[in-house]
Amino acid sequence: MNDQELNLEFYKQRLLAIRQDLGTVKEINSQATQPVELDQTRMGRLSRMDAMQAQAISIASRNRREAQLQQVAAALVRIEKNDYGWCADCGERIDAKRLEFDPTVLFCIDCARKAEP
Repeated sequence: MNDQELNLEFYKQRLLAIRQDLGTVKEINSQATQPVELDQTRMGRLSRMDAMQAQAISIASRNRREAQLQQVAAALVRIEKNDYGWCADCGERIDAKRLEFDPTVLFCIDCARKAEP
């Protein structure tokens, strides 16, 4: 087994752990995105507004988690296709430290900087 295979297995395990963590958070927060009841006998106007704001935050958080799950799934596909760790723009190797920080990245640091507004 060469170093590249060991690195791919390391990143695969990290990605699987991230996917599992995101799934756990999804289960925990599923109640927070439920519709807010408008029954004034149970909840005052300000409490309802707070609940609606908390619901909006939970929905935004859920959307971010779903996007992260898609990024993780795409990275796992790249590992399976032996295409992981290469910049999607220039085709150069992505630095290992960058991949360790975020194993879902698609671009090397130079291409990522060029893409910034």
